[in-house]
Amino acid sequence: MEKIIAVSDELIPQNAMAESLFPLKKLSDVEVTHWEHETVADLQADNIRVEQGGPAQVRLSPELQKKMAEATVLVVHFTPIDRELLIRASKLKAIFVLRAGLENVDLVTAAEKGIEVFNLTGRNARAVAEFTVGLMLAETKNIARSHQSLKAGDWRKDFVSEGQVIEFNHRQIGLVGFGKIGQLITELLTPFGCQFLIYDPYLTTIKAPNAKLVSLDELLSQSDIVSIHARATPETYHLIGQSEFEMMKQGAYFINSARAHLVDEQALIQVLKSGHLMGAALDVFEQEPLPESHPLLALDNVTLTAHLAGTTLDAFGGSPRLMLPKIQGWLSKGEV
Repeated sequence: MEKIIAVSDELIPQNAMAESLFPLKKLSDVEVTHWEHETVADLQADNIRVEQGGPAQVRLSPELQKKMAEATVLVVHFTPIDRELLIRASKLKAIFVLRAGLENVDLVTAAEKGIEVFNLTGRNARAVAEFTVGLMLAETKNIARSHQSLKAGDWRKDFVSEGQVIEFNHRQIGLVGFGKIGQLITELLTPFGCQFLIYDPYLTTIKAPNAKLVSLDELLSQSDIVSIHARATPETYHLIGQSEFEMMKQGAYFINSARAHLVDEQALIQVLKSGHLMGAALDVFEQEPLPESHPLLALDNVTLTAHLAGTTLDAFGGSPRLMLPKIQGWLSKGEV
């Protein structure tokens, strides 16, 4: 019988994890433990450190490490699994990560030891897609800027885009990456009457209304709004840089709710300052939290949010339940 250790956190509570994984008790010994943080913000700060520097950047308590090292199967959310822990966990066979990103697992060491690693793609796809559409609307319609001005006592209308505010009907929306999030964005924006230009090097055909598969250069040069949804890999580092921004239409908008890794932030700041781009909406940044002196905060043509896109009750709370069939398949057949 397999020994499953599931590690909850402040975003997936211990009782929710235990309830979702209860059916596994028929097939294995299941124990749910907790990675302690005082607040959700503390957990997210640790997660940012792991995403930016790898799982060894955050140390677990000796007690939690010892318990995890006893497992043959680990189920984790944000909990880091570094080389030291993987070497110590001599009986570990599989790791199930309750999100798409695998930055919290030392994949090299896992491969060396023959440990299978499974992720959960698409669990927050709708959350991110809805948030991205919200960013597009907030930036192009001056919603956030007007809100900020009114709270400061200023009935303001003289925004950077004054006289040039666009409607979405017949506008070209460029999506860089067309996984589940990109597909959902086309569904959400189709009622607006948008047309879609798609760049995804892994696709040869697409089935989406009013959408066309194009090169990255064509997408950049023709889109009124460019939104990036590619995976963060060594190959996609600064996928959008100075030359790509200069290729974009004069007065276009840029949206990033994916990863800061994908974008040359300094190049983006320059095209925003120059007025080549009308504006940008960003949920991710090279340095998080943003320091008070960051140049983005001084710009009047940006909408900025604090890495919130995937943070919904539905996305986090439902993750163990969504992963359950994969774990059951692995336990019963040795395959997912």
